Amino acid sequence: MAVTDGTDMVVVKDMGLVTNVFNEYKLAGLRGHLAVGHTRYSTTGSSTWHNAQPVYRSVAGHPIALGHNGNLTNTERLAADAGMLPGVVTSDSDLIAELVARDLETRPGHTVVDALLPVLPTLQGAFSLVIADNDRLIGVRDPNGFRPLCLGRLESGWVLASETTALDIVGAHFVRELDPGEMLVISADGQQSLRPFAEDRVRPTLCIFEFVYLARPDSRLYGQELHGARERMGELLAVQAPVAADMVMGVPDSAIPAAEGYARRSGIPYGQGLVKNRYIGRTFIAPDQHQRDQGVRRKLNPLRSSIEGKRLVVVDDSIVRGTTTRAVVRMLRDAGAVEIHLRICSPPYRWPCFYGLDTGTRSELIAANLEVGEICDYIGADTLAYLELRSLEEAIGVPGAGFCTACVSGHYPVAVPVALTTAAGALDPARG
Repeated sequence: MAVTDGTDMVVVKDMGLVTNVFNEYKLAGLRGHLAVGHTRYSTTGSSTWHNAQPVYRSVAGHPIALGHNGNLTNTERLAADAGMLPGVVTSDSDLIAELVARDLETRPGHTVVDALLPVLPTLQGAFSLVIADNDRLIGVRDPNGFRPLCLGRLESGWVLASETTALDIVGAHFVRELDPGEMLVISADGQQSLRPFAEDRVRPTLCIFEFVYLARPDSRLYGQELHGARERMGELLAVQAPVAADMVMGVPDSAIPAAEGYARRSGIPYGQGLVKNRYIGRTFIAPDQHQRDQGVRRKLNPLRSSIEGKRLVVVDDSIVRGTTTRAVVRMLRDAGAVEIHLRICSPPYRWPCFYGLDTGTRSELIAANLEVGEICDYIGADTLAYLELRSLEEAIGVPGAGFCTACVSGHYPVAVPVALTTAAGALDPARG
């Protein structure tokens, strides 16, 4: 977190969960009228204290705190063009702050807003930014709007947040989502909406995986509450891939609404088969496979009385590497399930994400290397079916809205450098 009283900015950050880093004693010392807070898992750069956000710079009397959601795709080229030696910047987020700081150094008397205007058009990829100096709060959304960013209103001020649920928690009223390609400047003088990107660069392509897995079910994107969209995913799965079974269950938490939808449309009773440990985070973002496997066992535990002797429809949001799903299927078999019919409410995840998810290389993505029947055999299910892309878009219910579907289609809305695609094992670096 970075907090300013208009004169001094204080930054407190560390590695780990918010509850591990902040307590009432630390929060009591953070006094001011303007603040930025950010927590995220690392996707580029090393997972170190230095790379914890917000990124901080102080130049020419301008303290800058920057939070970044997403991934740039041209980090190396930008650093080279700026003549930066290796190690000067340690992440794409750090690079953005460094470029802004350098602009301020070369143009005395200019503001952070002035410095952002020439820097932002040089950035490519995914970047939802929240930036603070001593006088203003600035929100920026890249021209594709890959990652969400919204505006809320408090009685005493304004709030920018990645998800609408954050507004609910602090008692703010949702005003609107920032537009792709918009920079919103909030100060004591009010709001100013700027458009720093060329008109032909603005092409809304919100990450479709936000609807499937990433965002909370009580959040709203493109005007739609995600819980209802996920229920419809399950309903369409039931139509697309029906099966005879005794119970429908979801893998907690993101697949629960889809399981409820599948049960309602199919007429098969819904039940709970797994209990989630609320103190374990998302396992697919663990840094290595051993930790992901350990995380599954700590995260989920079967309800034997609900499972034993039953034919199960197990609904999950996605299969990325496959080992987590395999562990869940084995757990349900050990608890006495006689049949397991796996239903996935997204298409096969075949392509790496370069816009803010750390999903590994193509060699790690099971659907990039195996056919559906082979995946079914590997994870040990009786049947396996994925929701088709057109049905996923139908379930979201925003006709004509733009989506990034690169992870399931291979069509990247923003060109990805050959070096990145080669490292990730992509077959066609020019695709999209």
